[in-house]
Amino acid sequence: MTASKLGKYRMLIISLLLVIIIIAGGVVIFSRYKVSQAIEISILPSPELQGEIYVSGAVKTPGSYPLKSGDSLGDIIARAGGTTNSADLTRLKIYVPSTGEEPKPQKIDINRAEVWLLEALPGIGETRAKAIIDYCRQNGSFRNTRELIKVEGIGITTYERIKHLITID
Repeated sequence: MTASKLGKYRMLIISLLLVIIIIAGGVVIFSRYKVSQAIEISILPSPELQGEIYVSGAVKTPGSYPLKSGDSLGDIIARAGGTTNSADLTRLKIYVPSTGEEPKPQKIDINRAEVWLLEALPGIGETRAKAIIDYCRQNGSFRNTRELIKVEGIGITTYERIKHLITID
């Protein structure tokens, strides 16, 4: 009988020791735990976009347009007269210049430009501008800018003066 009483007490003692060890371990772990400061998350407002955006490529009227906060790509393309039939809207390019970077001159598409826009080119007056448009009507669109020298009244000198300002689509 003493052995069975001792067995009962042994289980009770072991259980008590385990409870004491668990409580002591919890106290030690809790004492080492430091309550950290609350983390503050700040979301900065997005910068207000203002200025101009240059649109070129397969749009009806390439050029610089005002950029307002909240504008979508659709809004910007609409300002440029919409897209042409050859537009590939799966591959758009956006270029953001560095501060202080000089803007590149706006190029004029000689296949689509109206008389008043062609007149803005150096050495191209109303007569030569009309000649360019007439040439396109009679011969079809220019395939490269150098073909411009085939237009009556436009020679190599005039072409060299404006070649960096013109393009074709």
